[in-house]
Amino acid sequence: MAFLRPYEESDFEACAHICRATLPPSLSSTPIATKLSPYLWTHQYTYLSPATCHILDDGAGQAVGYCIGCPDVFAFAEAYPRYVEGPLARDVARPADLEHREPWTILDDGMVDGRLSKVNVAAMAQTAYSARWLLFDGNEHLTARWRATMHIDMLEPYQGKGWGRKLIERFVDSVQQSGADYGEGVWIGIGGENTKVVKFYERVGFRVVEKPGGNADGGADGVNMVRDIPRSVT
Repeated sequence: MAFLRPYEESDFEACAHICRATLPPSLSSTPIATKLSPYLWTHQYTYLSPATCHILDDGAGQAVGYCIGCPDVFAFAEAYPRYVEGPLARDVARPADLEHREPWTILDDGMVDGRLSKVNVAAMAQTAYSARWLLFDGNEHLTARWRATMHIDMLEPYQGKGWGRKLIERFVDSVQQSGADYGEGVWIGIGGENTKVVKFYERVGFRVVEKPGGNADGGADGVNMVRDIPRSVT
């Protein structure tokens, strides 16, 4: 029977698989983008903040879902060089240019899945190597108030069965008990391809936050959502 438990180092590959198996089409359509994705959205959290990373276990020791993140993106960014020098440098070649950011999308001469553009894997590698580009650029309206952030993914057979809510509550509890400065709570970004999940997040206590310039409609740039976390009472 499935159950929740803390992340363990032995879950590294299973978490990478979960990330890759739940990618949107823009990332799953190219092998290199698929390979790189866990190094942007999974491994740094489990490596640097395992105490706020939680696993859905299938009951036989296999991770089939996770809710991972950190309680304070500013402290996380300070620790980020440890991730760069550890798993990231081991598995992903360091980009030649980390000063000038590549565009996130480029024209797709091959018309993959009928799209005229595709994710630029060079930009993905750059972003994996930069906590600033990963977390802060364009998110200043979030990080100034909600300092925790998270990602949740689950293999399809375990979706829609209440595990997502339980994982998020476990994450929120761990942030609340972390002793870190999490500001007003947790923020998340939802890509434009995945805005169908907004209703789920609203049901578990998140709300949409308007982006600078008044954009909160879930267009190509996606949606920002936050959940306030009260201070723990001791």
